Order: sequence, then C-alpha cells, then structure tokens
Amino acid sequence: MKRKLVFIITYLLIQNVTAQIAIIPQPLECKMGQGELKLAGNFGVTGDAVFESSLHYLRKLMLSRFGISTYTSLEKDAKMIVKLDGKLQHEAYRLKIGRKGIEIYASDRSGMVNALASLEQVFTAAERKGNAFLLPVLNIEDKPQFGWRGFMLDESRHFFGKEKVKSLLDWMAFYKLNKFHWHLTDEPAWRLSIQKYPWLTQVGGIGNYLDPYAPVQYYSQADISEIVTYAAERNIEVIPEIDMPGHATAANRAYPFLSGGGNERHPDFTFHPAKNTTYTFLTDVLREVKTLFPSVYIHLGGDEVAFGSEAWNNDVKVQELKKTVGLKSNKEVEEYFIRRMADSVAGINGKIIVWDEMVDAKLAKDQTVMMWWRHDKPEQLNKILDKGYQVILTPRLPMYFDFVQQEHHKYGRKWGKGFNPLQDVFNFAGNQLDSLGKRKQQVLGIQANLWTETVTNVNRLDYLVFPRIAALAEAAWVPGTGRNFDEFTKTLKKHLPLYRDQGLYYFDPFKDSNAEPAVIKKSQKQYIDNPK
Repeated sequence: MKRKLVFIITYLLIQNVTAQIAIIPQPLECKMGQGELKLAGNFGVTGDAVFESSLHYLRKLMLSRFGISTYTSLEKDAKMIVKLDGKLQHEAYRLKIGRKGIEIYASDRSGMVNALASLEQVFTAAERKGNAFLLPVLNIEDKPQFGWRGFMLDESRHFFGKEKVKSLLDWMAFYKLNKFHWHLTDEPAWRLSIQKYPWLTQVGGIGNYLDPYAPVQYYSQADISEIVTYAAERNIEVIPEIDMPGHATAANRAYPFLSGGGNERHPDFTFHPAKNTTYTFLTDVLREVKTLFPSVYIHLGGDEVAFGSEAWNNDVKVQELKKTVGLKSNKEVEEYFIRRMADSVAGINGKIIVWDEMVDAKLAKDQTVMMWWRHDKPEQLNKILDKGYQVILTPRLPMYFDFVQQEHHKYGRKWGKGFNPLQDVFNFAGNQLDSLGKRKQQVLGIQANLWTETVTNVNRLDYLVFPRIAALAEAAWVPGTGRNFDEFTKTLKKHLPLYRDQGLYYFDPFKDSNAEPAVIKKSQKQYIDNPK
C-alpha cells in the first residue's frame, strides 16, 4: 500500500512539474530543482564535434525565436554544453538546467534536436527581466514511445506553398514529430516537378479540388531540395507519396497514354496496368523522386483503385494480361501492378509504404510498410500483423484531421456521427496496444493525416491542425500509462498564446473563440470513401 501511495504522489508531482514548465509532449521524467538560471541575450556555447550542425541550428533557433545570439566558446566559459552520450537510445536525451548553465546529452543528432525542442519550450514559458531569461533549474530524461511520429499533408487537392510547409515543419519539430508524409499527386493535380516529364506539372499541376481551372501550382526541384534540407535540420524525414495505380487522374491528363480509364465520377482514375510504357514511365519518375528525397521510403498509395478499375473489364490489353499472368480479378491486377513498382523501388535501394488495401499483394516483408487507415476494418490491421508486416497506425477515427473537432462544426468531415475531438487524438494508441502482445513490436508508430478536400485556405488548415497536433505529439511520444488529459489541457492552455502570436487561426477547445472557417463549395463533390 505504501509503495502504491509513493508511486501516486511521485506521478502527481511529475504531472505538476510538467504543467509548470509547459512541455508538450510530456517528458518521461522531469525533476525540478531550487533556484533559477539567468541568461542574458548573448552567451557562449560549446559541444562535441559530432553536434556541429545541431549547434548551428541552435544558434539560428535562439536568434529567430528569442533574439538571443550565441557564440562558440571554451567549455569553462560556456553557458551551454552539448555532450555525446553513447549509452542513450536513438532520439533519447538528457537536459539539465542548473544555476550556472545548461547541459544537453544525446547519443545522436536526433536526440540533440529533441532536447532543443524541450529547451525551446522552456525558454518560451520562462519569465523575462529586461533582456534576460530566468530559466527554472530542472533535470529531464526523455525518450519517445514510437520511432514514427508522423503528420501527412495532402497538397494535390489544395496547394499551400513552401513557406506554409516550412511553418508546419517548425511546429512538428517543436512537438518532436519526425516524419512528414507529403501527398503530392492525386486526382486534382500533380505538384512535383519531374524533369523528364515536364507536362506532369505544366498540365497536371493545373486546378485543385474545387476548381479544375485554378492556375498551375507545384514544387520545383529546387523547392524540394530546400524543404528536405530544412526538415532534416529539424530531425524530420520527408516521405513523398506518388499515388498508384489509382488516384492517377492528374498524371493521365498530362500524358493520356498512361490512362487505364475510370468511370463517370472519376475519369482516367487509374494508370494502365497492362502497358510496359506505364511501368517504364513510372520507374523514371520514381528514380527522380528517390534522387530528390533522401528517405529510404517512397509511398506508392495503392488505395481505392476499385473506384476506377471497372474500366479494365472492357480493356483488351488488361484481359490479355490476366490470361498471360494468371490473374483472376481486377484486385489481383492491382496487386500485380504494386509488386512490379515495388521491384522498381527496390532497384533504387528504396522501400515502399502502401495503404492497407495491399495487405494481400504478396509484397516483400522486409521492403514494405503498411498503413492501417480504415478504422472500420480492424481485420485489415490484424491481417497486416499476422502476415508479419511493419505497420503505421493512421485510422480515420481519430487520426484524420479533416474530420471536425466538435459536433456542431459543419464544414469538415464526419463518419456517421463520428468525428475527431482533441481528447480522442490524445488517447490514441495507449494501453489498448497491449492487447497486440508480441505483435506490438511491429507497430512503428502513429500518424495524423490532413486531406484537403475542405481545406481551401491557410486559416482552415491551421484551424484543423492546431491544437490537435499537440495531442498527436503526446500520443506518439508518451506511453498510455503516462498520459493525463486534464494535465495536458492545463499545459495546452499555455501554448494557445503561442499560436496566436505566430498568427495561426487555431481552434480553441476551451472557449471556441475562433469561428470555424467556412468552405464555399464550387461543386458538390463528396469524399470518395464516404460510408454508404
């Protein structure tokens, strides 16, 4: 009984300390000390050579966020010391703030960047006297629950541009999210420049979800390089998605010979699965993609092909392919397509990610990661795990941020009566994962997705992402037993002024003070996967 009481008291003390310093996600262990550290607007920093690039990032961060200039100094004169500790796990860190200075320990650059995220939040909440910051004395030891802490942005349906993407990456780093899944191709538009096939953007980049004649918008290869470098500096891996064999309308508009057809609602929805020119074309595209993105992963989509593949039933070449290869259905043709493209990715030393529809495609387990997104089909998750694939959990409920946050919101999405409030995001992937047993080891992590059918402007993007991105970070970093929603909301209230100061049009879950941005529909398009 005494031991249990001590545990409860210790837990409550940790929660209270975390609320005081307002760090999201909550550190694994945080101990407050006596006194404070006074840091003026100019101080010395030193560190082991392995962290040189991180120290450069630190200098830029401190100057841009707090107006503090730092300089390289001898250890005896430094107010901040960064040290290598090989005993710490990947992405783990220790942060010590004493009365005389700051010490950071990490085994690699990723841990260092995570420590800087916590330090940034400490500085943000610190009391100021003149140009000096008064930091609390504390000791943090921290590591993440999951190695994959992801956020996906769909820019095919609506395009937001380089500066907004950088802003999102800043906030991801602030909350220790480390995977940016970038959905760049789909029905409305193709947003990634491919040198060998310029019409992909010059023709395929025209339009958006609500306006098929919107001016062309896309990312040049120079833009991509800049964004990938920016993300890497913040410990964020950028994973591109080139959707296939469905959701291919924009590419087919640019190069009609690629089209495998579709239906009245979704014309030219699929790539043609029975032409070698299709596979040659897409292999060329993926080679350029792999050159642009250092990530080992390329997301190939593989979802919802059935919304357009009925055209294959009347295609002579597809029927010949079925007979030649021994494929009994259009579903098997889909899987054949993905296997061929997976071989192309393997040939450029890459691995693929696909949506859960591809669980039966006989893809190599060591070269494939599955994303479970269909919350209404838990059997797909069980099948993924039973077949031995690694998986990222991203179910519509509660991980789709295009779903509304409150029942009375009317411009976003619902699933029947289901929607995605802050608390549901916060509670996701907690103790319920224990029921997976040993299969839990196959779960790489979790991810939230922002599909942009209703996201027509930056204000609406911010309204759907903030503050749910903070709840996502908590769910991805903190094991279920360590979470407390009431304490989280106390901390979150201290973050809302940061959103306001940065000009974000965020949703306030406490006062609902910002009105939901309206969506003026130019068409009556519906979500492709709406429940019947």
